[in-house]
Amino acid sequence: MSISAFWKETETPGARHPNEMDLRRVARAIKLRQRYRYVEPCVLPTEDGYLIRSACCSRNIDPQGGVIDIALLRWDENPPGWCLYRRDHGAQGWITDSRFARLPELFERLNSDPDRIFWQ
Repeated sequence: MSISAFWKETETPGARHPNEMDLRRVARAIKLRQRYRYVEPCVLPTEDGYLIRSACCSRNIDPQGGVIDIALLRWDENPPGWCLYRRDHGAQGWITDSRFARLPELFERLNSDPDRIFWQ
């Protein structure tokens, strides 16, 4: 029996992101960060990407130490690539930080964070 009888082509292909494999890649990569290594951030799927959230251990953003947004990773089709956003906690919005062709380059930027703009 052939599967061709059951196979259906979709007119619009499914979204490339989020997907389970990259979700796990992001979660594994942020374990190598240089700041706040003692907290366990979580990675959540969003439309076209991934949201990283973590407890606010420094209490700079949330004096109660609650969970805050750290970064947003978003795949753009035109031109193809990853956008890394940082959270402006005062204005309650996202700021474009940088663009990358590949995720490993993005992880380098996010994990090193020399200016403490992600891991505050």
